Amino acid sequence: MNDFLTKKTLDCDLCVIGGGLSGSFAALEAARHGAKVILMQDRPMLGGNASSEIRMWVRGAGGAFNRETGLLSELEERIIRYNPTLVPSLTDAALYGMLRENDNITLLLNTSCLDAAMQGSRILSVTGWQMTTYTYYTVTAKLFMDCSGDSILAPLTGAAYCHGREARSEYNEELGQPAADIRTMGMSVLLAARETDHPVSFTPPPFANVYPTDDSFAGDVGQSVHAQVRDHRVATSGANLWWVELGGEGDSIHDADRVRDELLACIYGVWDHIKNRGDHGMENWDLDWVGFLPGKRESRRYVGDYVMCEADIRSGGHFDDEIAYGGWPMDDHNPYGMRKNPESNLPSIMIPVTEPYGIPLRSLYSKNIDNLMFAGRNISVTHVALSSTRVMGTCSLIGQAAGCAAALALRLGISPREAALGHCREIQQQLMDDGVFLPHFRREVSALTKRAKTNLTDARRDTLFNGLERPHTQAGENSIVFQPGESLCFRFDRPEHIRGLRLCFDPDFERMSISDNHKMRVFAMKLHTGRDFVPVRVAATLVKSFVVYADGQEAARVEDNFHRLLTLPLDITATELRIEWLETNGAPEVRLFSADLLA
Repeated sequence: MNDFLTKKTLDCDLCVIGGGLSGSFAALEAARHGAKVILMQDRPMLGGNASSEIRMWVRGAGGAFNRETGLLSELEERIIRYNPTLVPSLTDAALYGMLRENDNITLLLNTSCLDAAMQGSRILSVTGWQMTTYTYYTVTAKLFMDCSGDSILAPLTGAAYCHGREARSEYNEELGQPAADIRTMGMSVLLAARETDHPVSFTPPPFANVYPTDDSFAGDVGQSVHAQVRDHRVATSGANLWWVELGGEGDSIHDADRVRDELLACIYGVWDHIKNRGDHGMENWDLDWVGFLPGKRESRRYVGDYVMCEADIRSGGHFDDEIAYGGWPMDDHNPYGMRKNPESNLPSIMIPVTEPYGIPLRSLYSKNIDNLMFAGRNISVTHVALSSTRVMGTCSLIGQAAGCAAALALRLGISPREAALGHCREIQQQLMDDGVFLPHFRREVSALTKRAKTNLTDARRDTLFNGLERPHTQAGENSIVFQPGESLCFRFDRPEHIRGLRLCFDPDFERMSISDNHKMRVFAMKLHTGRDFVPVRVAATLVKSFVVYADGQEAARVEDNFHRLLTLPLDITATELRIEWLETNGAPEVRLFSADLLA
């Protein structure tokens, strides 16, 4: 080997490949529960499709009260508090900071996984190339988790995987294909635009496609044919041009660079059309950014002990081993994207999902590689099911769930399969303790909380301890209200050791206090910036400050809180614990979903 190349070997409990939201949250969840984690990511930043390199909006389950929580909401709360103008690079920094502050995580950025060593049906190590340091890193671990999207460990380890669209008959899927094929959903590049107070001209680069009319966007790339008009009304809460999409009819992995080149010609051509071809009212808009890294929707999918299919999405996915949920429509993009094709010029077929559906742990580990898990868009699902599970809100929950299951398996010295078959209730409880909503389960409050006397009526006590930490059909359900200055008291007949206090506040599920702009009410990310943009704000409903007293003495004080879920370490012994609410972030009352004493 040349003397300027370096080889290093590292060891850990869990090695995660891929640092999108699913991989980042898998690593963070496992690390917070004691696992030593190495995260290998082939990009210089974390976040994947949500990073400043791609800038796809985070989307998930429909309905205000089905919003994803857990680590994803913690990230968004940090973005809102420290990045109110939603600068993309500061959003990168928020996610990076969450992982960097955990001493159990080692980040290997700019490192592409390229090899794996096996012993029978177990992975011994993986090797990656870090291009910035000219270093080969070999990582040994007890468990490996592939969150790369492209399932790089599948061809390297012999793990079972699938690719393309199944025949309708294979899983009895109404939305399946008449015959199986290798087509996938394509990939997209986005642009960001900014509104100014004066006219701005645009001269396209020579390689840009020409789209003379609105009818031009769904034929042979660069040619004009009559087709469905794609929405290109760019504004603060306008379109993100997701339909500038290609690559699904070929090889979405090995053709990726060629497809990127075609997509760049498309996206610059679309902006040229918006600015120069027809009256779109965009005279004062300037091009701010164009992505050179396509966001990918689909490639390889692993095969686990269970393969989710269309019936699971439609029926609500009632699984005993539910550890995450989805609720995005079955949104199956045309594999030809913008290209003229013999099938349909519709950019996507979207079938609504009527209720959140559960996702089982059995779909997050390999059926034939004993110590391989996966999370993100590459989990064990059919193509039809993937059209719903692939969105980043859902992938974030899947990543956190996989990290939680991995931490338990490592702690007990068992396989992911054994964790799924024998310890799922423990994993579910831990996820709910960590703020994750599971549609078909309720969180159990502690025995210490149950035996405490309170200053609540029986009805208010029952609501506070019912294990439901969000509304179901209308705002205010499953919560109790206090006025600032009032207190919640827990009392015991004899002194009790209290390890900590867990509180769950109202994050304003309807989002009206967070943003004046519609798109930012869905998730605090911004693509285009119109002059109507208003910085996001911490939810008015969140409690800002409060004091905890133990037997009349101050035990903890919280100022400037901006999180929905707080767990305060106390380590005290007392007969009474009193929480005095001081101030919200703007709402006239304190709304509390849960208060739990930790023994």
